[in-house]
Amino acid sequence: MDFTELIDLASERLGGAVLVANDDFFAPKENLLKASAPIFIEGKYTDRGKWMDGWESRRRRTPGFDWCIIRLGLPGIVRGIVVDTSYFRGNYPEHCALDGAVFSGVPTEEELTSEAVQWVPLLPQLPLAGDSQNPFPLQYEERVTHLRFKIFPDGGVARLRVYGEVLPDWDQLKRAGGFIDLAAAENGALVLSCSDMFFGHRHNLIMPGRAANMSDGWETKRRRGPGHDWAIIKLGKPGQIRRVEVDTSHFKGNFPESCSLEACNAEGRTAEALTDLSTPWTTVLPRTKLQAHTRHFFDQELIDTGVASHLRFSIFPDGGVSRLRVYGTLVE
Repeated sequence: MDFTELIDLASERLGGAVLVANDDFFAPKENLLKASAPIFIEGKYTDRGKWMDGWESRRRRTPGFDWCIIRLGLPGIVRGIVVDTSYFRGNYPEHCALDGAVFSGVPTEEELTSEAVQWVPLLPQLPLAGDSQNPFPLQYEERVTHLRFKIFPDGGVARLRVYGEVLPDWDQLKRAGGFIDLAAAENGALVLSCSDMFFGHRHNLIMPGRAANMSDGWETKRRRGPGHDWAIIKLGKPGQIRRVEVDTSHFKGNFPESCSLEACNAEGRTAEALTDLSTPWTTVLPRTKLQAHTRHFFDQELIDTGVASHLRFSIFPDGGVSRLRVYGTLVE
């Protein structure tokens, strides 16, 4: 799978934040993780210089490099980053590098910047192109909670995207007791593929919290032929499904007429293999009518299929769903 198809671990919506930077004279460090695509406004200036939609340090007159420290919204294994230098043409950094570390709790700025921190190199110093998307795959296989992003020697970066696999603290989740949302992004779930996501990205289906508006859900285009739309979800861990929520909030004239949910136990299978007709899907929730702008809860309607590692969520014939929650118990 292309690493950009994974979850952006540093996303602000997941709790990611730029905690500290050594310099952000021209443009604030917080811009680096903004969800929106960067923009350029001709003729817009501040009292410090040209307004830029990114993080930009002043011109360095001494040896060294500039840096910022990022808290990942969800800890995990980083599979790749995209360093977006859009609109930075004569002021982008010549090179960048990335380090990772693991912190427990909520470290202070002093703890984050201490020389005692064991930063591990994730990406060596590599050249950047200006006004470009610069993708870098990574090979480090360990969990990290924080990143140190370094630019050489100075300059501006519009956005940083950090794609990877979420690794939650399962022991902590078990200690909390009760059902776990096996299909939640913060618990390591991933929407592997879908039939269509013209209006809303498939990952929205498993994001934390309630959807902010219609754009914050999974929405397909209007179907003009036979068939229906679907999404395949890899659960964070295999488990037994006990309760399901299908939330169509904000979808009033474009909600699906009905939905169904199927499961299989197929750990290790690829997204392509799971879309093969030979995959043995078993019904968890039979095709059930949906209503507009409503949170639907199902428990007694569910069919016990045993241990599930993957789900196929189908909507008929098309439309939008804000969130899918699949609560269950872990299976060791």
